[in-house]
Amino acid sequence: MNADLNNANKTNRRRTVKTRSRFTTLLTVYFFVALIIPNCVLANTEPYSVWTVEALILMPLGFYMMWSVALRRSGVMIWLAFPFIFFCAFQIVLLYLFGNSIIATDMFTNLLTTNPGEAGELLGNIYPSVVLVCVIYLPLLWLAAREIGHKRYITRTARMNIGLTGAALFAVGLLALWPAYHVSEERHVLRDEIFPLNIMYNLGLSGSEFRKSYNFHKTSEGFTYEAERTAEAPGREVYVYIIGEASRAMNWQLYGYGRETNPLLSEVGDLVVFRDVLTQSNTTHKSVPLILSSVATGEHEELYRRKGLPALFNEAGFDTWFISNQSPQGAMIDHLAHDARHVIYIRSPRHDTQLLDEMRKVLERSTSQKLLFVLHCYGSHFSYHQRYPREFAHFQPDNDVAIARQHRPMLVNAYDNSIRYTDYFLAQTIDYLRSLKGTSSALLYCADHGEDLIDDDRERFLHASPTTTAYQLYVASLAWFSEDYRTHFPEKAAAAEANETAPATTHALFHTMADMASIRGRFLTTKVSLVSPDFDRTAPRRYLNDHNEAVPFRKTGLRHEDMEVFRRYGIEL
Repeated sequence: MNADLNNANKTNRRRTVKTRSRFTTLLTVYFFVALIIPNCVLANTEPYSVWTVEALILMPLGFYMMWSVALRRSGVMIWLAFPFIFFCAFQIVLLYLFGNSIIATDMFTNLLTTNPGEAGELLGNIYPSVVLVCVIYLPLLWLAAREIGHKRYITRTARMNIGLTGAALFAVGLLALWPAYHVSEERHVLRDEIFPLNIMYNLGLSGSEFRKSYNFHKTSEGFTYEAERTAEAPGREVYVYIIGEASRAMNWQLYGYGRETNPLLSEVGDLVVFRDVLTQSNTTHKSVPLILSSVATGEHEELYRRKGLPALFNEAGFDTWFISNQSPQGAMIDHLAHDARHVIYIRSPRHDTQLLDEMRKVLERSTSQKLLFVLHCYGSHFSYHQRYPREFAHFQPDNDVAIARQHRPMLVNAYDNSIRYTDYFLAQTIDYLRSLKGTSSALLYCADHGEDLIDDDRERFLHASPTTTAYQLYVASLAWFSEDYRTHFPEKAAAAEANETAPATTHALFHTMADMASIRGRFLTTKVSLVSPDFDRTAPRRYLNDHNEAVPFRKTGLRHEDMEVFRRYGIEL
């Protein structure tokens, strides 16, 4: 009787151990299946060759399988793979947001430089993707932690089968790299196309950029433009450089948009509208430093050696002010901004007319005769309905809604309201400058980049995606000159009007602003100044891609839909 009972207990224990081992094996399978999901999606969203797709799926899958059984305790290996799990979750959210592309270098930089308020606004509107990654990966981590707590192991047989199968798959994927490289135009298959190796490369590049930014005060120490002024106006001179945010030209009435988004600026008869300006980057943290710097698109490394526009105007004897409606980001924008003699960061609610209020206070109390103001707007940054006071909610409804095609009308309403508020801010600024007696003043405005608004079947939204669209590249830009300025510098105002249709990029802005103030010096050229008759209309235009390489705009991921948009606006790439 006792012998039978002992045998039954042993049998039950063996069954329990077998059941637990089977569960541990299933958890291991869950692990590498969950991690290969982004690769399978990328195989369908990216324009990869069949050989690259084979390597994209088989190499990571084989690696994850081998990783999961490297130790007997699979739960430990799953938690050690947490960085890979994070990358996968991040990639799925990115695919939901942009529809394609891997996690770019700029994505990591955006993650570190975006303030919590902006991040909360975005996450609150892409919650389906957040819920999805939680459903996929949180149970995996919880079950792995449970396995660790119970000290459960995967069987030797399962380890061997999974490990050898993974090694075989990895080897086949590795073999596919040779033909993948052979048919690749760029010959950067591992670096650019194999997830998560490409992510690790991009993460390292992002870290390198942060290190260079952090050391900017050292690498730019002693830099000088050797600036001098070639002409001055009698009396007071005020130059205003306004950097817009996420303001695409397509939604400006001044550029032919069907809605009245610029009712006030449309009445400004002496406004100069530049109709062919493309941004050098679709990310704020990269575009704004380029706007504030003299470096050309192909001279990215020089960004960390040269000081920016405030430093140039300091050398020329100006009292310089940098007033921002965006939070300090700890990036190159802040380093270049702090070269100004005075820096002001406005706190919430951060409506852009507060920039004008601060500038007005300075001009009313300052005794300086030569002043530069750099105003960094919040403009049309998502979430759009928070960028303007409620009395400017002209287009209705403009509710705060999730990012989805069915909500596009409300998203566009809110975006257009933000453009209309920018119109009010710029018109008020011009009216104020016009009211200053005995003052030669000039204003230059340009957005840092544009924005996608679910404009076509791609359903692209926001900006900063690794591949660009016409909507992210084509930006609004304009200039205005006071009567006193036009009297003393008629040739500059005339040149600006002549260059309204000149093909330019945001690289022209620094040199245009310097030329407006008649400043000459090292690294300055009138060939890219929009207020100079010397502006070179034949110079090739370049975009600074995710790996900081200057490439033609046609090689930024543009599709036929984008080329059609450019043709509609008369823009040639």
